[in-house]
Amino acid sequence: MKRIYKIYFFLFIAGAFSTACNKQFLDRPPLSQISTDNFYQTTSDLRLATAALYGGKPWGDWNYTCYLPVGEVLSGNMAVGYWGDAVQLLTFSVTGQNSIMAANWSGMYKVIAHCNITINAIQQKSPASIPEKDKNAAIAEARFIRGFAYYSLATLWGAVPVIEDNSKLIASPLVNRVAVEDVYKFITNDLNYAAQALPVTDGPGRVTTWSAQGMLAKVYLTMAGLGQNSGVRNQAFLDSAKKYAGNVCKNSGLSLLPSYANLFRSQYNDNPESLFALQWAPGGGWLEGNMLQIYSPGGSEISANGQAGWFSIRPTVDMFQLYTPNDSVRRKATFMLRGDYYPELNAAGGGYTFKGDNGLKKHIIGTNVDNNAPTMGLTSSTEHNSLLRLADVYLIYAEAVLGNNATTADADALLYFNKVRQRAGVDPVSMLDADNIFNERRIELAGEGHFWYDIVRLSYYNPQKAITILNNQNRGTFTYSSGTVTPEQPFGIVTPANSNTFLFPLPSAEVTANPKLTEPPVHIF
Repeated sequence: MKRIYKIYFFLFIAGAFSTACNKQFLDRPPLSQISTDNFYQTTSDLRLATAALYGGKPWGDWNYTCYLPVGEVLSGNMAVGYWGDAVQLLTFSVTGQNSIMAANWSGMYKVIAHCNITINAIQQKSPASIPEKDKNAAIAEARFIRGFAYYSLATLWGAVPVIEDNSKLIASPLVNRVAVEDVYKFITNDLNYAAQALPVTDGPGRVTTWSAQGMLAKVYLTMAGLGQNSGVRNQAFLDSAKKYAGNVCKNSGLSLLPSYANLFRSQYNDNPESLFALQWAPGGGWLEGNMLQIYSPGGSEISANGQAGWFSIRPTVDMFQLYTPNDSVRRKATFMLRGDYYPELNAAGGGYTFKGDNGLKKHIIGTNVDNNAPTMGLTSSTEHNSLLRLADVYLIYAEAVLGNNATTADADALLYFNKVRQRAGVDPVSMLDADNIFNERRIELAGEGHFWYDIVRLSYYNPQKAITILNNQNRGTFTYSSGTVTPEQPFGIVTPANSNTFLFPLPSAEVTANPKLTEPPVHIF
């Protein structure tokens, strides 16, 4: 724990401001001009400081190691062979030594530490000459990102330490975990502040009040089930989720990007549907850039600089069988099958026809020429992968409206739910229930790291249903040829899910460094 939390300010400055990021997103000052005394002096300085929180080193390891394995492999959407820790996720045999889960823990606390240092520096170092609204907006950006990070931690581990001032950990590095309901309260406090202080619009890539309200809706929807294992969710929290998601749906003026496939092309980075995306640029070092193209199933002809991907992440049988013949737009934009043609990949060479069995398409954006990015490498994709999209919020709204009802034909819920389906070329529905919303989220957001969090949300109020879903999955991969699907065995023996499946063992190294993690959680509210 000490090694994660004890981050000094000068290390933050050196790391954050040397982080690779889109030059259109910010121009970073020379390191020689930055110190705790001469920075945070203008609104522009605050913008530079908060821009550094959107990508690069703070996020690099999490994005590479955890984003797909936790959201997709753990949930049963995808599988990776020849990576023992990913096989543990697939088979529900995760230990405290699992490097993926350890990276998720450390990665989120690194992001939190950078947010804390930024918030405290703005509060303590910025002069009165900076307008208060600019200070509040900058703090709100950091608090939004901090809230997002704590949401990841809470859904994976439940009770976790809540850190607001990392400088205090230098003297007292041993900290207790906080009760999960208080962690969620802390998250909503951050996001409520962000919703009030962030602007309605901002430059491309920056979060706005709609980002914060969309994330608030997701958190309240999750909180509605916390401790409600009878199957009935807390109505007050459902109402809050409906309120904030409804604000985004009805009042933001935002709309879905017309083409689903274009969402995952770098030419459409930071499109209006993207409410929160990590900001990446080419040319960064190891764990500084977007490394998702290492999961490419293709060869060097669709790689940034002639190197093929080295992790073959593939859809499971269970995931693939969800796609109906009419849902070909989303399937093809998410997973490649043998014979699929992609004109945007290797465009200068006439496009690309996939010759393997199956593999990931989302986040595989092609060559340097395809993306007009000469310095892009295999480990520095220019895709700004979105962690919260408008379509996600549309589906959250539909679920919040459904609430504790068995079905709903609410006109607004159907409107936004069907916008998602119709964009994908799929027929609209006339009635909503928990299952069709759950499955729609799984298909729409596959490959974007969401599905495990959806399963955890379900497990809070209906654990048996969540267990049954996991135990009924076919987590094996498959071969594909001329329309014929031949299932294969999973990578390892899958342990049946149970009530303990939804919380993970604390990383062993963290427990060794901080024995207080094994003590009962404390309350802070």
